Amino acid sequence: MNPLTEFTVSRRRFLRQAATGAVATGLPLVIPATALGRSDAPAPSNKIALGCIGVGSRGEGILRTFLGIPDARVLAVCDPYADRRRKAKEIADNHNGDHGCAMYGDYRELLARRDIDAVVIATQDHWHALIATAAAQAGKDLYCEKPLGVSVEECQAIRAAVRQHGRVFQTGTQQRSERNFRFACELARNGYAGKIHTVQVAAPGPVYRSSYKGSEDPQPAPDGFDWDQWLGPAPRKPYNPGRVAWPDWYLIWDYCAGFIVNWGVHHLDIALWGCPQLAEAPFELEAKATYRNEGFTDNVNGWRSTFTYASGLKLVYTDEGQQDIGCRFVGDRGWVRVDRSGLWAEPASLLETKLKPEDVRLHKSDHHGLDFLASVRSRRDPVSDVDAGYRASCFGMLADIAARLQRKLSWDPVKEAFVGAADAAALLRRPMRAPWKL
Repeated sequence: MNPLTEFTVSRRRFLRQAATGAVATGLPLVIPATALGRSDAPAPSNKIALGCIGVGSRGEGILRTFLGIPDARVLAVCDPYADRRRKAKEIADNHNGDHGCAMYGDYRELLARRDIDAVVIATQDHWHALIATAAAQAGKDLYCEKPLGVSVEECQAIRAAVRQHGRVFQTGTQQRSERNFRFACELARNGYAGKIHTVQVAAPGPVYRSSYKGSEDPQPAPDGFDWDQWLGPAPRKPYNPGRVAWPDWYLIWDYCAGFIVNWGVHHLDIALWGCPQLAEAPFELEAKATYRNEGFTDNVNGWRSTFTYASGLKLVYTDEGQQDIGCRFVGDRGWVRVDRSGLWAEPASLLETKLKPEDVRLHKSDHHGLDFLASVRSRRDPVSDVDAGYRASCFGMLADIAARLQRKLSWDPVKEAFVGAADAAALLRRPMRAPWKL
């Protein structure tokens, strides 16, 4: 079961988990908006006030998830599509039993509200950085869909804003809130498969194809759709339904770095959770990729990349057509593999392992949204904090850069920079259409 698509949680369970965090930090159970940096906020409430930015199919699903948690209340929704705004408001109002959910076409109006404690960002990827940094500056906590942005620079900007303004940030890498993924990482980190020498990661890519088959000529935007607001910082292009169709926009470089980042971030995140050395040590990177050229689509299609470390450690990251989907940790005494359909190991007895008291235990979360709200109250990092989101997002971007340049690159994780490669360094950032800027 995906914890962001189907889960019902009791008020008692939420309060128990939130209270645990509050006791550990010495904070009160309920933190009103006044304690989150807004002196003129309304009276304290036992509900965390949310605003949802981006309420298309994914955003609507996340909206419904938070409505299923009794201690959250959705006060506002925002989307450039008027029909999506109206539908999301209706969903929230029906749940709340009133007509109080506000609608906005511009996220800045929502962020200006002092009575909203946290925002959910589920827009297209090219919008994540602008909205997330503005939300952090406005004193909001954030639940942001993955990846953090469409460039390494954008990911860094989000991380810096979150840390500078003391915000809670949950990345939408919800696999961390599933027992199998956590247990696989604990087995790897505690040496139950021996010393890890290879990590294999694969994600869907070529299986996704363009759905739009119509004319590519410019067309008038539909009534009730603000095309300029949807584009935001992306290059100015004439409206065509092929640019906004699903999954087409995922396959267009202007709006998404491709599934090497957007889908791969999930399993790369697990690789880095179970083998943190991958992000901590310098590496050399080689990659090859094919790129889409159907209709408007132009970002990565299939890929194969290898991250090599001086210690002998290796990360092999490909699309799913080249190795098992998910993440496999291979050690000198066995291996463990995990994806959304199951957990496997060799020897199979690894799956019966009982962790010892002295073993490394990872953050335990059984529900991604609940974990976020508990962290909003306790002010501790959630299971998929901004640093984890940054690392997992960047690994896919680095692989794409190496593939585009078609040569071996070296990465310094301390400086967060390529070594002696100005052309690669230039690809760590993307220009934004004026007047938008970070």
